[in-house]
Amino acid sequence: MPLRYRFGQFEFESATGELTRGGTPVRLQPQPARVLALLVERAGAIVTRDEIRRHVWGDETFVDFERGLNFCIAQIRSALGDTADSPRYVETIPKRGYRFIAPVADARETAALAPATALSEDRPGAATYARFAAIGAILAVAAAAALFVVWQWTTRASAAVAVAVVPFDNQTGSAEYDRIAEGLADATVAGLAKWPGPPRLAVVGNAAILRRTRGFRDIKAIGAELGVEYVVLGQVQRDGERVRVVGHLVRTSDERHLWANRFDRPALTLAVQAEIADVIVREVGRRLQPSD
Repeated sequence: MPLRYRFGQFEFESATGELTRGGTPVRLQPQPARVLALLVERAGAIVTRDEIRRHVWGDETFVDFERGLNFCIAQIRSALGDTADSPRYVETIPKRGYRFIAPVADARETAALAPATALSEDRPGAATYARFAAIGAILAVAAAAALFVVWQWTTRASAAVAVAVVPFDNQTGSAEYDRIAEGLADATVAGLAKWPGPPRLAVVGNAAILRRTRGFRDIKAIGAELGVEYVVLGQVQRDGERVRVVGHLVRTSDERHLWANRFDRPALTLAVQAEIADVIVREVGRRLQPSD
């Protein structure tokens, strides 16, 4: 069984828990890494929650397993840029477990395929062909590197897009959700501040004008006072036993909604809050990308 896997833009070393994207390390804590290793090793098959518990926590460890597993899955999805609503990597199988649905390859075999093929050629002229192929590959890599440098320079030289995040409104009527609404906004600010771009984002999340209540909130005034082009805001609502988070992206110049989505969940645990904030950050970043 391979120890290093490739799926999408990612490579994962199951023995060490090292996850990289395009050669850049992606932070993943030890427990989520062990869960990911199990899912990847059994890609395409359903891995039950009980199997994950035995593999990661063992039978003799007494912990809040449900909360721990939910946290691990949320961290994995965050690292892979995945979502529960439209998964590309980790699919939830209700009441059973999870399944890794992306195609998985042995990264070592993939890397060794081209050299092995070239060396296997023993026809006349094969060595000459291999030399020209190697030169062509080097030139292609050099050209790609040059384009990447130009792209990075252009991205860094471009002006940052200014975005403000308004504290989310608690519309449940229960004070216990004040902290949750505030936590969702803080997580969104942190995620947007780390957005890799393009575009570069300049994020404002702690200005007095942002803390005005909804009835006294003026989107255009926020844009004028803070010099921001867009505002992210949201509401936390409750309907019986379920809770709902609604996120919005609004342009300050004309108060036009560029994106909105609602997230219905049984509860807003820390893992669920992180998952929702990650989706909001990703969707906002995508909508603010240059059109060309």
